Amino acid sequence: MKREIKQIVTGYPTVDGDGVHLIRVLGNQTISLCDPILMLDSFDSTNYDDYKKGFPFHPHRGIETISYVSSGKMMHRDNLGFEDTVSDGEVQWMRAGSGIVHEERIPKADRLLGVQLWLNMPKDKKMTKPHYEHIKKEDIPVVPMAFGSLHVLAGDYMAVSGYNRSATPFHYYSLHFESEGRFIHRVPKDDTVILFTLSSEVKVNDTLVKEKSAIILTEGDEVQITGYHGEVLWIQAPKLNEPVAWAGPIVMNTQEEIQVAFEELRNGTFMK
Repeated sequence: MKREIKQIVTGYPTVDGDGVHLIRVLGNQTISLCDPILMLDSFDSTNYDDYKKGFPFHPHRGIETISYVSSGKMMHRDNLGFEDTVSDGEVQWMRAGSGIVHEERIPKADRLLGVQLWLNMPKDKKMTKPHYEHIKKEDIPVVPMAFGSLHVLAGDYMAVSGYNRSATPFHYYSLHFESEGRFIHRVPKDDTVILFTLSSEVKVNDTLVKEKSAIILTEGDEVQITGYHGEVLWIQAPKLNEPVAWAGPIVMNTQEEIQVAFEELRNGTFMK
């Protein structure tokens, strides 16, 4: 059965961190539609003042944050000693697990273009050891397509494997359309599948969707899209079907667990 559009979300401008201007596309209002994708923030600026102060040190627990930088740079530093910079076409993957405190700085670039996702972790893995990983450009498989190329940022595309160490199965592709072309892909019928039009319009079946939109698809086993010139992100994961308790940078399963996390932050026992 071919998937259709369930909902299109265009997001809204907001400011986060220490004054970083971004578009918040997915968040608290889309949890049930996008399980296990909690949040999607889009960055697109040629003005350094929009992002120069970055995101000062802050905690996380219970999620994985995945930052894809199509162009520009992003620097990561945390309390575990990881310090790193990703650049054009690379991915910054942080498993917060039981708890991590980190900062993100964004150096000046001709254009900052990218996305940060929050991927929920299943209940039985939320308190696992935190970890950071830099997925380098040379480690991201590129699959030639008639319209351009498909970059396997994470998971698998057909027999091609990318990063596969997330706490829940997760398939993340960057579709680079150098010309108009059609992409057809078969998927498990119950998986959550979201398309994000990072820098290109896309047509899903007969509906044209503008740039910077998240397209949440219905269930089904086949997706058909037509892209034009630019980049479209493919986001796919099986649903967790677990309760979500979310407060700021902490995502757990119950309000009691949220209260424990903030109490541990106050008394200095957050890190395990």
